[in-house]
Amino acid sequence: MAALLVLALQGCQDTASGDAGGKPPSPAPSAPDAAGSSAASPAQPSSSPTGGTAGDPCALVTHQEAESLAGTALEPGRELEGTCTYPTPESGPTAQVEVFAGESGKNYYDAERGLGHELKPLDGIGDEAWLEDGSVFLRVSGRWVAIRLVRNEDPARFDKPLEELARTVASRL
Repeated sequence: MAALLVLALQGCQDTASGDAGGKPPSPAPSAPDAAGSSAASPAQPSSSPTGGTAGDPCALVTHQEAESLAGTALEPGRELEGTCTYPTPESGPTAQVEVFAGESGKNYYDAERGLGHELKPLDGIGDEAWLEDGSVFLRVSGRWVAIRLVRNEDPARFDKPLEELARTVASRL
């Protein structure tokens, strides 16, 4: 009986280890929490490169920039399906920086517009840029990026830092 259990478990591990090409399966998207953000599993932590493209959300906002925006220490970025999440350590204050690039950035922008949220236009950033409480959206050469800051403080306090970060990100696209 024990041998059958071991063989069955080993078969499950072989199936989960990848497809015929040897690649591991893509992780399933996580369900949004009550605040509407996805709890990213500890996917691949990102390094903090100096530049990036809309297809690499962790390259658009560096770890240092995310920490500066949040005003607290954050864990390395975790990339998952067009997003990059910089969470706080469990022992830290409530804070998180999320970067949505490409289609996920456009979808986030469209959702906020669709909900009737008030978006303030920002001049001189890419082709267009918009600010709302805790988030900024920008489009450069058809590529969308959204940056969301989660903090338990007045979101207006972070308007200027979000706008400055949007300018930096626009220069990378």
